[in-house]
Amino acid sequence: MSLIKFNNRNRLFPSWNNESLKSFLSTDDFFNNDFFEEDSLMPAMNIKEHDQDFEIEFAAPGFSKKDFEVTINDNILNVCGEKKQEKESKNDDYTRKEFSYNSFKRSLNLPKSVNIDQDIKATYKNGILKLNLQKKEGKKEVPKKVIEVL
Repeated sequence: MSLIKFNNRNRLFPSWNNESLKSFLSTDDFFNNDFFEEDSLMPAMNIKEHDQDFEIEFAAPGFSKKDFEVTINDNILNVCGEKKQEKESKNDDYTRKEFSYNSFKRSLNLPKSVNIDQDIKATYKNGILKLNLQKKEGKKEVPKKVIEVL
């Protein structure tokens, strides 16, 4: 086996890779950043299904219990979080004011097996918002029966 030297002379911008050329030619690169995409600001979510209920967890560190609003409307679960914080310090020669604002909203279509008439339990501890949604009591799924053809 022999090594063949790569020829860079035929490329328009030999020191740039394809991604840097795309970003150089793009006019809206600042607004295409992941920071501005809706999903990047959403808290991570886990959904667990048990025999009697669903357990939904949202990772939302830095919030407090009063920062959340959880509602159900037309079988859609809406979870909103909003946190505002302002700091102001005054000294003899200057004034400094800082603020931060964090918010998110997640909406989930609930399955028909969720009993929305029953109380939903919501707890917030160690940066995790946990919701427990009870299932309706109804007939259980009958296992599939296989019939042998003779």
